[in-house]
Amino acid sequence: MTISTETTSVTEAQGIGASPVRPDGTMKVRGEFAYSSDLWHEDMLWGATLRSPHPYARITGVDIAAALAVPGVYAVLTHADVPGVNRYGLEHPDQPVLAEDVVRYRGEPIALVAADHPETARRALERIEVGYEVLEPVTDSEAAVAGEGPALHPGGNVVRHVPIRRGEQDVTADVVVTGTYEVGMQDQAFLGPESGLAVPAEDGGVDLYVATQWLHVDQQQIVAALGLPPEQVRLTLAGVGGAFGGREDLSMQVHASLLALHTGKPVKMVYNREESFYGHVHRHPARMYYEHGADRDGRLVYVKARIYLDGGAYASSTSAVVGNAATLGVGPYDVPNVTVDCWGTYSNNPPCGAMRGFGAVQAAFGYESQMDRLAEACGLDPVEVRLRNAMSEGTVMPTGQVVDSAAPVEELLTRLRSMPLPEDRSGELDLRRLPGGVSNTTHGEGVVRGVGYAVGIKNICFSEGFDDYSTARVRLEAVGGEPAATVQTAACEVGQGLVTILQQIIRTELGVEQVTILPMDTSIGSAGSSSASRQTYMTGGAVRAAALKVRAALVAHAARTLGHEQAELSVAGGKVVSRHDGVLADLVDVLDGEAFDETVEWRHRPTEALDPETGQGNAHVQYGFAAHRAAVDVDTELGLVKVVALDCVQDVGKALNPQAVLGQIQGGSAQGLGLAVMEEIQTDGGVIRNPSFTDYLIPTVLDMPPMRIEVLELADPHAPYGLRGVGEPPTISSTPAIVAAIRAATGLALDRVPVRPEHLTGT
Repeated sequence: MTISTETTSVTEAQGIGASPVRPDGTMKVRGEFAYSSDLWHEDMLWGATLRSPHPYARITGVDIAAALAVPGVYAVLTHADVPGVNRYGLEHPDQPVLAEDVVRYRGEPIALVAADHPETARRALERIEVGYEVLEPVTDSEAAVAGEGPALHPGGNVVRHVPIRRGEQDVTADVVVTGTYEVGMQDQAFLGPESGLAVPAEDGGVDLYVATQWLHVDQQQIVAALGLPPEQVRLTLAGVGGAFGGREDLSMQVHASLLALHTGKPVKMVYNREESFYGHVHRHPARMYYEHGADRDGRLVYVKARIYLDGGAYASSTSAVVGNAATLGVGPYDVPNVTVDCWGTYSNNPPCGAMRGFGAVQAAFGYESQMDRLAEACGLDPVEVRLRNAMSEGTVMPTGQVVDSAAPVEELLTRLRSMPLPEDRSGELDLRRLPGGVSNTTHGEGVVRGVGYAVGIKNICFSEGFDDYSTARVRLEAVGGEPAATVQTAACEVGQGLVTILQQIIRTELGVEQVTILPMDTSIGSAGSSSASRQTYMTGGAVRAAALKVRAALVAHAARTLGHEQAELSVAGGKVVSRHDGVLADLVDVLDGEAFDETVEWRHRPTEALDPETGQGNAHVQYGFAAHRAAVDVDTELGLVKVVALDCVQDVGKALNPQAVLGQIQGGSAQGLGLAVMEEIQTDGGVIRNPSFTDYLIPTVLDMPPMRIEVLELADPHAPYGLRGVGEPPTISSTPAIVAAIRAATGLALDRVPVRPEHLTGT
């Protein structure tokens, strides 16, 4: 990708293909940006949540009298105080707003307190008496599929099973490799905790200011619990300190609203870090059984897989995660015969749901580990075995769907392999470059280098027949003597830079410099979730469509006003331009008090539900691809790993903002590195053992290596501007590449992530 610095106008310099300054960037780096936890209201109360100390127990009684007697306490609420339906859920309403007779995970909310000070609320929580009959928890997803243990929900403990059947089911092959793989439970680890402010309104409703990923799906669940119509529950997006999937589900939204309506006062809720670990969903841990059959040249004949995903106590988005893991379960390869079964289950572990990569991450660790084993069994280079099986445009997926845009798997790998490797350690010793760093654990003795490759595939946007759309309103008028555009959507800016992209689209399509993005709220139609790498595609597509309608109306008006043919006119750089006569007028003069306002509900091309018996169907809108090469140094005596290089090649279709694209690739790779060597929520009998950033480790700037990145721009003809979703693919291939490098350095099988020191030393 070449980033050009030559432009002909301000709007071009800040339009599609440029990297303008983010409107929120300066405030964020200076610490001046207001996040949801900074919200404040005069005379507000503080809300707090009493949570279950047990993973699975029957509630025998709740006594709130002592808590109500605490001075400064305004309300103590239980399930009996929920005026509507005491159930919510992203896909299935199976989770109580407040537990009734059973708690199904450690940390499940039981009661709420509103008080005049957060410490008062905490003391009141300690005075609530709850009686429990502790039950034996269900903690194994494979056992849940087998029907072992009590049913945690009506219908049993299987949330969804997706079978994929393509080609012959009893085929044999000359070379067969098998493996069992596990992926630990990863946390999104966003730095901004769950928080928000609920303000009771004069109409009997509530205004909620909250950090979330999907305003309208929050609203749908809240109105059901409150027993109010949607027009009385108004949501506005507050400053979001990261999301990565963890804010798709409700956390404090209903709770704060209940307390505000009950007390008649604004109520603020902010989780601390430990409560945050209990208060949002995590990445599904997985156990996977793979069998790959190939001919002696390493070309795949068949792939068989059984994938078990632990969804925890409630469904959340488990059904969709299962769909992704199943349909993408053989990876970016051309496989004629496929047998895949994927299950998502209930357990008494913490609830799991959306996280960056969404089912594709777990599967990629399995199938990429298998490709390395296949390469070894066939005596091939790991890249070569992937090249021989790489899918391309026209490949038929295991679901029967034909890939109808670029699938440059071979080019990704070839470019990646041609990148220079990092230099060997030489010259003056620099402890910062060694495993263990400045802790001085080694001076290079026992340190071995390894190199590994991986490639991944991810679906973009929502799938399986979901009605995926985004609503956008664009208004163009003269403000202060200048043409100005206003954009309104409900698309959540969660740190990904969406507001910047929307401004760029307007500057490109309408040729105006001044673009205002209104606060995101539910006064306009839904924009869907800021997930699935979809917002640039979907809300970008909606804003572009609305802008094109505004432009068409503007040009028609200009043609009438200026006496020119409409077909020869365009707008650029704040001017109305004729194809034959050049600049005709300033745009602000043509507007002359007129305003052009258009609202569009925009959809991508339709998808299909999977056949329940065979898993066949055109389930996905678009596929994204990325490949990584990792170089690692491993201290084989202490089991410490230093990722020396993590290079990436990714196809993005069209880089609407090249700098933002690079940031997404770097950020996604960092989360993949975390899963590879450090990040795991460790549970014991359903209890989280490390709910803090002291014990749950995430990569820092010292852990991230330099990255060489190449970006391909192979346009998807079905997408706005030819773009391809960027955010998730780098998270998928980075983890298996790092583990492959560790295997190359140590010779160990390493069938589980994250790789911990004891896996490398045998202790």
